[in-house]
This record gives sequence, structure tokens and C-alpha cells, in this order.
Amino acid sequence: MSLMKFELQDEYIELFKLIKVLDLVDSGAQAKMIVSDGYVTRNGEVEMRKRAKIVAGDNLVIGGDVTIDVVAKKE
Repeated sequence: MSLMKFELQDEYIELFKLIKVLDLVDSGAQAKMIVSDGYVTRNGEVEMRKRAKIVAGDNLVIGGDVTIDVVAKKE
């Protein structure tokens, strides 16, 4: 299992965009499919909304293999 930290540049990022930005998939379509197929948990709950607003403090697990801690942008 790998652990990653993602520093937000804005108030939030949409879930499928976060997966794409982290290069966990080759395309936005693949990112959307991972979410809609139920492979993503957010703070312990399955997250099926591709455009869910991911904010600082969220913890994501993708496919049971990758854990992402989302942190606020450092001032």
C-alpha cells in the first residue's frame, strides 16, 4: 500500500480530477470509471460521485492500494 499527500491549490478539487492529477490513471475517463465502479472510499465511506468536492482533511483510499491524505495549501 502506498501513502500519498496531496496539497490543494484551491478550496477543493473534484474527485476524478484528483485521481488524474496524481497520475493514477491514463485518462479522465478511467478516473471516472474507478469512481463509478466503487473503488474509492472517502473518509471510510464508498464515494460514487465523480465530481465530489474533495477538501483539506479528506482521506481517500483507491482500490485498497493507494491512500491519499488531502492537505490545505501552505500559506
